[in-house]
Amino acid sequence: MEQRYRGDRPLRTLLALYQSDTKNLGLSLLFYLIKNSPEWIRPVLVANIVDIISAPTQHELSDLWLNGIVLAVLVAQNVPTHILHVRFMSAATRHMEYNLRSAMTRQLQELSIGFYHQNSKGALQTKITRDVESIQDLTRYVFQLLPSAVLTIGVALVATAFRAPWFLIFFIGTVPVAASLVRSLRAPIRRRNRAFRQQIEHMSARMIEMIQLIPVTRAHGAEQAEIERIDERLSSVRQAAIQLDAINAVAASSSWVTLRLFNGACLVLSAWLAYTGKLNITVGDVVLLTGYFDSLTGAIVQIMMVLPQIGRGYDAIRSVSEILESPDVEENQGKRAIASVKGEFVFDDVHFHYSASDQHALHDISLHVCPGETIAVVGPSGAGKSTLLSLIVGFLRPTQGRILLDGQDMAELDLRTYRQFVSVVAQETILFQGTVRENVMYGTQDIQEEQLQQSIADANALEFIESMPDGLDTRIGEEGMKLSGGQRQRLAIARALIRNPRVLILDEATSALDTATELQIQEALEHLMQGRTTFVVAHRLSTVRKASRIIVMEQGRIVEIGNHDTLLNQSGLYAHLHTLQV
Repeated sequence: MEQRYRGDRPLRTLLALYQSDTKNLGLSLLFYLIKNSPEWIRPVLVANIVDIISAPTQHELSDLWLNGIVLAVLVAQNVPTHILHVRFMSAATRHMEYNLRSAMTRQLQELSIGFYHQNSKGALQTKITRDVESIQDLTRYVFQLLPSAVLTIGVALVATAFRAPWFLIFFIGTVPVAASLVRSLRAPIRRRNRAFRQQIEHMSARMIEMIQLIPVTRAHGAEQAEIERIDERLSSVRQAAIQLDAINAVAASSSWVTLRLFNGACLVLSAWLAYTGKLNITVGDVVLLTGYFDSLTGAIVQIMMVLPQIGRGYDAIRSVSEILESPDVEENQGKRAIASVKGEFVFDDVHFHYSASDQHALHDISLHVCPGETIAVVGPSGAGKSTLLSLIVGFLRPTQGRILLDGQDMAELDLRTYRQFVSVVAQETILFQGTVRENVMYGTQDIQEEQLQQSIADANALEFIESMPDGLDTRIGEEGMKLSGGQRQRLAIARALIRNPRVLILDEATSALDTATELQIQEALEHLMQGRTTFVVAHRLSTVRKASRIIVMEQGRIVEIGNHDTLLNQSGLYAHLHTLQV
């Protein structure tokens, strides 16, 4: 689906989305047309009945009953055909919905970390939920309402051609009027649909941010300021919605008034022809002509009414393309997979700069890390520590130079296979709403109960887990809100231990903890670091004393390197930072 998706060609993309469901879609349309067939045949039957009762001497009474029975059968068939129509349409649209969301999920897993720095969670959530629903609605308009409306127009014209061919001139005169209305309203409808969708995305992002900030908001008594910020965003959504509703109202009312005026003119003209006896128009023909003209104008009004929804659906297809067609993908296909990692790293004259900045975040990084070595990275804020870690994990690629893993250039490796040997313990522990067991075993398979228990014990988490109501099966709430900071961190360490990584990254893993809890975490981390290549980023220099080597960074460069005692004796930046903390 990712290869077939084209946001700049929404109709072709919509057809591609249903490529594997054409049978269900076709059957749904067939039964939809059958169930609506009474609307196309009813004017003929009603006209026949009117002619029978207006000239009873020229018709048999059985003709009346025959037309009545046919009308009743046509109406009754609506029940089974409607059920079949809904069944096949549901099978097609739900399958499309599943496939599209699944494709978006796969793409989101392959996009680079930089993509998420540029797009809010709320906007992405809107694309996966609301935009996919809009595409689903678009299916009904394109594959049901439009074909039905077009067929209604065709039936009306053909039936009129048989009963009163000269009257086609009047019918055809309405088509240019409808076409001009469509053309004049198409651009503003599309523009206001796009503006409304963007405002919805901004609002969704702002709402998620508000919920996340509630503890900070309450702590600072900033509730009123936050309410005002949200009200400002809601006001923008309201204004965009009002503008969209206004253009929709113009489209609906102008088309309805224009076509109803034609409908009235049709009634008066056909009645005049029947009254004067011109063109052999009968009373039944008046009923037929007005009935079909009503169907024709109704179909045109229906087309006008669905145009805004079609525009919204097309805009949703373009919105989803911002995910499925994003070029910011981490390229791993076709690259060499790795089955084992020793943990040797060589940084060969590595430079890096972000696309949004002309200045390098890292300069001239050259370093050889042996398997099992613990490398601590320290320095002031903005020194490039986090950027260096992102290069090690493979979230970023050097803009100059290369990084070798066990002698292989990481640019040539399938980083997904490499990360199976990596564990990251960060300052902010990310947990999900599930049980303790599910959080610890996340991303692993075939883990024995003994391994799980050992990882928990080594993470110093066994005691507090056993005191919980359901032990390992206790649900910890959204983002682990039922746990303390130290407990969340120990679960993160247990999660890292159970993976038995060869490369370990500790990013400020203890900076948010109190001293007593930090001692427990440090003990757990020592279990975790044994025999593994470890990179430790820390502001608290007390946590890096035992590192094999300490790298001191400043303004993207390595300015000092050595162990704790050596760096203190050099009286450089490390010694200065140490003095400030002591």
